[in-house]
Amino acid sequence: MFKTIADLADCEVRSVMRFLNAKKVKPAEIHRQLVEIYGENIMTDGKVRKWVGQFNDGRTNVHDEARSGRASVVNVCLAAKVSEKIRENRRFTIRMLCDEFPQISKTVLHEIVTNRLNYRKLCSRWVPKMLTGVHKTK
Repeated sequence: MFKTIADLADCEVRSVMRFLNAKKVKPAEIHRQLVEIYGENIMTDGKVRKWVGQFNDGRTNVHDEARSGRASVVNVCLAAKVSEKIRENRRFTIRMLCDEFPQISKTVLHEIVTNRLNYRKLCSRWVPKMLTGVHKTK
């Protein structure tokens, strides 16, 4: 019986798959060997087939490619503009901010106010959390 290997990076598993594929080992056998050494939860048979197909199509990189994902809308300039509006009128609502910044969603504005600028609603006014005695605990 083989010793099970734990705490490995995805690129290590892909390197093994690339190596075995270069030796003309079938995807099902690659999957079987991966499960034998790394355990049941290593990778599905379908993922192994996908990666083997990519290696057969000429892929050589075993690392993840950059993904587009959801772009970060919050930047320093935008947070500063929102902060300025808050200082002009402490009794603002998120809906009022939506009118001021129509290009930004209500959810993103709330995220800026509460997480980025660290404000909290207190008696219908927005005040910094550090002045209210409320702090995040992790």
